Amino acid sequence: MSDTLIKDKRDDGILVLTLNRPQAMNCLNFEMIRALKREAEEAAFDDAVRVVIITGAAPGPGKKTAFSVGADLTERRGMSETEVRRFIAAIRETMISVENIRVPVIAAINGFALGGGTELALACDLRVASSTAVMGLTETSLAVIPGGGGTQRLPRIVGVAKAKELIYTARRIDAHEALRIGLVNRVAEPEHLMEEASSLAGEIAANGPIAVQQAKFALNYGTEISLGVALPLESMAYAHTIPTKDRLEALAAFAEKRKPVFKGE
Repeated sequence: MSDTLIKDKRDDGILVLTLNRPQAMNCLNFEMIRALKREAEEAAFDDAVRVVIITGAAPGPGKKTAFSVGADLTERRGMSETEVRRFIAAIRETMISVENIRVPVIAAINGFALGGGTELALACDLRVASSTAVMGLTETSLAVIPGGGGTQRLPRIVGVAKAKELIYTARRIDAHEALRIGLVNRVAEPEHLMEEASSLAGEIAANGPIAVQQAKFALNYGTEISLGVALPLESMAYAHTIPTKDRLEALAAFAEKRKPVFKGE
């Protein structure tokens, strides 16, 4: 495990990954994105993990808090054009790995999330923001464009017109504006952010693991295709849940008026 990423695998099925470069506002360097990609790929095959939370390490008192302010421009300044291309490709692949984790992923946005930081949040299924969070795809102000999927994921969440406005202007928005336009799902006070994210994760983890995974599959892929193709996709995902022990457990629990105990089987 790299020092740039902290892994906390909890007994309740929740895995917390913390970006750990607080002295650099958790900006993304090669080491961090490679570590994040490794953990995302590992989580995709860990049956004990039901939900993943990604957040940023907090700095010392009196310093600005960040989820991630995007690419490490100090590192990039010394790169050749070929190295920059490799770096952007690595970021893009990491975002895809995060997006493809088979269980829901929640971004707990605890401060500034700019450029690649917002792109990482977009690659997550759900976003919970601190009331002090600031978000934005600010790349055009640096004479480039979002390269980690931002031009594609943002319009799918907030709509094409609003995405164009935010990307063209490189505007930063606060948490309440992000909530209003649907960029984040919930806003919490800073001291309650992880509690709110964990509560949301707990609601998800309490449900049938296979059902949640198949719901994510149907949602992620079905929304990208025509309804005529998406509905059979949903039927296929549903079919995966029928022979599971969890489905029978849910029926038994309903009849016995108790909470079901799901095992992901």
